[in-house]
Amino acid sequence: MKKLLFSLFFAMLLVLGACGGGGDEGASDDNTSEEQTDQSSQDESGETAEESGGEGSESGSGDGATNTSAAEEVYQNSCASCHGGELGGGFGPALTEVGSKYDAAKIVDIIKNGQGQMPAQSQVSDEDAQTVADWLATME
Repeated sequence: MKKLLFSLFFAMLLVLGACGGGGDEGASDDNTSEEQTDQSSQDESGETAEESGGEGSESGSGDGATNTSAAEEVYQNSCASCHGGELGGGFGPALTEVGSKYDAAKIVDIIKNGQGQMPAQSQVSDEDAQTVADWLATME
């Protein structure tokens, strides 16, 4: 009987340990994600195209807006279910400041190969992974 109770307790501990972590990050980043959404809208309207100047806008402000829209679409289709619709986190961690931790190349690597609890995202094409990574790398 003691072995059964110990086994159940240990199993419950493992399950809870695997599901925990990072809950406080999303709460403090809500305002930041709203500001970044506003900045993305400004990028699309061309008002701050010079400020965006990231890797996605090599061919001019029009291409940067298209890449932002494409990246947001890929994110919504492939990433938002775990990382939240506004980058604020959910099952996965918040991505509002992921650009301050990783560059675009590392983000592509994480998307394609997984990291920690995140599995590899084989359904995401190399091109879409690069598009999203370039966009996420600007999130600081």
